[in-house]
Amino acid sequence: MYDPTTSSAEAVPPAPPQRLRDAWIPLAGLSAVFLFEMLDNSVLNVALPTIGRELTASTASLQWISGAYSVAFGGLMLLFGAVADRVGRRRVMLVGLTLLAVASILTLFVTSVEQLIAVRALMGVAAAMTTPGSMALAFRLFDADDLRVRALTVISTAGLVGLAVGPTIGGFVLAVAPWQVLIVANAPIAVIAFLGIRAGIAPDRRTELHRDPVDVIGAVLGTATVVGVLLTPTLFVAGTDVAPAWGAAAVTGAAAVGFVARERTARHPLLDLDLVAQPLVASGLAYKAAAGLAMAGLSYLVTLQLQFAWGWPPALAAVGTLPQVVVLLASGRFVGPFVKRTGLDRAAWMSAAAVVTGLAVFALLGRFGYPWVLVALVLVAAGMRVVGVVAGNNVLRGLPGDRTSIGAALVDTASEIATAVGIAATGTILAALVGGSIATTAFTSDQLASFQQAILIAGLAITALAAALVCLGIHRSRRTLAQPTTQEPSHV
Repeated sequence: MYDPTTSSAEAVPPAPPQRLRDAWIPLAGLSAVFLFEMLDNSVLNVALPTIGRELTASTASLQWISGAYSVAFGGLMLLFGAVADRVGRRRVMLVGLTLLAVASILTLFVTSVEQLIAVRALMGVAAAMTTPGSMALAFRLFDADDLRVRALTVISTAGLVGLAVGPTIGGFVLAVAPWQVLIVANAPIAVIAFLGIRAGIAPDRRTELHRDPVDVIGAVLGTATVVGVLLTPTLFVAGTDVAPAWGAAAVTGAAAVGFVARERTARHPLLDLDLVAQPLVASGLAYKAAAGLAMAGLSYLVTLQLQFAWGWPPALAAVGTLPQVVVLLASGRFVGPFVKRTGLDRAAWMSAAAVVTGLAVFALLGRFGYPWVLVALVLVAAGMRVVGVVAGNNVLRGLPGDRTSIGAALVDTASEIATAVGIAATGTILAALVGGSIATTAFTSDQLASFQQAILIAGLAITALAAALVCLGIHRSRRTLAQPTTQEPSHV
């Protein structure tokens, strides 16, 4: 039926691209967004010692240079995902990119570590506005699942390249330029992304959005929950006084209970929990969380195994983990054919299971030599390459068309939380089972045996938890055919 309030452009939407090359301008812009996310922290970590010397920063302050970004990023994704579904995904993305460029340039005027932390927090806000939108806009750009998977593969490849080359780039830049250049470089990346998205992606049509008011109380409780989940584990691992950690855990638990209660009773919830329970959505989030948990646990444990148990210097340990980077970068071209051959649902659980299997291989056999570590790294990298694309695509397939931004934010939030839990859990188990500091110059035979036992227990504990999430995902995905989903907007 004709709606006189709808413009002709809205009434007849442009035909979606039928090939990736037809959408190279918006894909370049969306790839630049993901490049920023992955390149930023990997580059900055190299510069932390230099920043600490120039700004006379304490160890805790240095941690907050990265932490302020991560907390703002993880804590605000759900809120901005909900806002984008209401006011426009493209609009929120462009505002976030503008904020990113401005915050990056502000680095030139920083004279204290406190100011730098504030700038990093602003950049975290910008990342929360832009990163989920990159998945949502790429999904919206095409109407065929195979093209969506290929587009998400292209975008994720850009991010993985940034993650892989970030430390090297950071080292070279620091040799010839001040550390501020590493952050200010985000400004031209933001400009490229802004131009590509503005030129290549049409504004959201009103029929693709919904007009429900933002649930402010739910947003506050949800942000408090995510921030608490991200911060509390570091308090348990970092300090000898566990009282603040238990206090933070109690506040986080109360916020989580309050958030669920609010979303169940609110007339216009920030996050519709019934939609989250949909088979494709629940299974996709479970696979993504399982993979993130296993990946974080493996990365942490392999580093400790190579350097502390085997005494490898940092440079050699970096070479030892290089096969994982190679597989992540080289396997992108195989994701599309693999998904086409196996189907989206099977590809999702198979790739998540590969990541969990890789962690299990390391936990059980990694102590017997590097070849087993290599097998674990390859399995995890190959699985992550697929699940990172397919699980997110399945979540968005399972949601109405006017909820894709909150869905993308859910995917990223699940990954952030799983990573934090994986690192915290392995660190806590090691601290509990290994006496004294593991950073000793040389292990005695008893210390080495204790350390290896702790690695085994930590690895198996994370494997069991990740495997349970994979089983949950498989169980939920079996209901997909019995409960069809729709991409049509739903309005309350």
